Amino acid sequence: MAKTTTGRPRSSYACTECGWTTMRWVGRCGECQTWGSIADVGAPKLREVRTSAPTSRAVPIAQVNAQDAARAATGIGELDRVLGDGLVPGAVVLLAGEPGVGKSTLLLEVAARWAKAGRTTLYVTGEESAAQVRLRAGRTDALADDLYLAAETDLGTVLGHIEEVGPSLLVVDSVQTIGAAEADGSPGGVSQVREVTAALVRVAKRRGMAVMIVGHVTKEGSIAGPRLLEHLVDVVLAFEGDRHSGFRMVRATKNRFGPADEVGCFEMAENGIVEVPDPSGLFTSHRETPEPGTCVTVTMEGRRPLLAELQALVAPSALQVPRRTMHGVEAGRMAMVLAVLERRARHRLYDRDVYVSTVGGARVIDPGADLAAAVAVASAVTDTGLRGGVIAIGEIGLAGELRRVPGTDRRLAEAARLGFTEAVVPAQGVGSDREPRPTRDGRREVRSIGGLRVHSADTLAEALAVLGVQRGGRGEARADRLAAVPD
Repeated sequence: MAKTTTGRPRSSYACTECGWTTMRWVGRCGECQTWGSIADVGAPKLREVRTSAPTSRAVPIAQVNAQDAARAATGIGELDRVLGDGLVPGAVVLLAGEPGVGKSTLLLEVAARWAKAGRTTLYVTGEESAAQVRLRAGRTDALADDLYLAAETDLGTVLGHIEEVGPSLLVVDSVQTIGAAEADGSPGGVSQVREVTAALVRVAKRRGMAVMIVGHVTKEGSIAGPRLLEHLVDVVLAFEGDRHSGFRMVRATKNRFGPADEVGCFEMAENGIVEVPDPSGLFTSHRETPEPGTCVTVTMEGRRPLLAELQALVAPSALQVPRRTMHGVEAGRMAMVLAVLERRARHRLYDRDVYVSTVGGARVIDPGADLAAAVAVASAVTDTGLRGGVIAIGEIGLAGELRRVPGTDRRLAEAARLGFTEAVVPAQGVGSDREPRPTRDGRREVRSIGGLRVHSADTLAEALAVLGVQRGGRGEARADRLAAVPD
């Protein structure tokens, strides 16, 4: 044990977010980089661990019965897609989201459908009374004989309910409201959340019971509580959506039993939450004639192709530093796209305000939407509308080249299914048999895939020329005249 000059044990310090330890106090955690999270935990205690007899013998892995971990469907197809075709017995799922997004409504629906399948379910609420949950269950048709309800905030009492009811699914709403008498602090604190979650994980593994926990988020959007909370559970789901919009998305950020990049789509209705198995039409504006400054792309959310429309507005700026306002897209990536658009495609943006947004509240983080964003901005700059039924797919490099994105064939198939007629993609982005050959006029040949005419381009400038929104196009002079007119 390290000692000071006086012979007393030296204190150690630990991060309250991730558990990283150090022998001296520092202002920033060296593991999770969180400021002000280092606390004094006293002198380290070194003690020898005694050997004990194992409760069960170790067996060869081939002799373990895999049927003990067979998945069970929740009855909600979109949630099963995200979980990996259902819940695994003994799995602990953390569902986090902003207040009012619909976490409790979704898990109450899951509990009801699980119980209607003849499986015992226990729903523990620490934020509402039993009567309030019963009222919401009646409104959303979430009543079932095998669904048990308990309003408790003490961990010991919750464990007693589990032993009495014997459920195969436990829903806890929420982990921040449950307190453990053995842990320090008040419910919702770091020590309390860690102890409560660890206890629920232990009982879930011992009984083979699936557990779904509601978690809060901070004002920055991260999951509230210690970072260790995400390491303890098996699955972490983020419930996203604007409270002013009915559309919701469940995104997996960690999944030990399935893909960690799947997305489920839902819609809040008067009678509860409803699945949206085909959400592509929710993110487009459905105009017959596209307006200048709009472009449609196809993004990949896990294995699912989704249509997204990006809109751009470019206006003269009266500020020394023009505005760059982004909604639904990454500001840093859009700044790169605007720089490439100005340097490689010669579009003047340095003295103009640029606004870029998505339709329907979609959040686009796929690099394959770079080309559509650039086309939308170029269309707004030149005041030129695209031809009807056109989509753009591709990642843009700093040299102005177009890079191939994964799942191009699936994206094009989805666009063709929804009635689009033309697409612009990077060269070598369609199939892998051969590179598109250039035609006599220097452009690459046009392919047809499922009735969709596919244009290939090597660079951003070439793609803009194919779509007719390049510098010096038919709308450029009119856009310059509009920019020169004083208010």
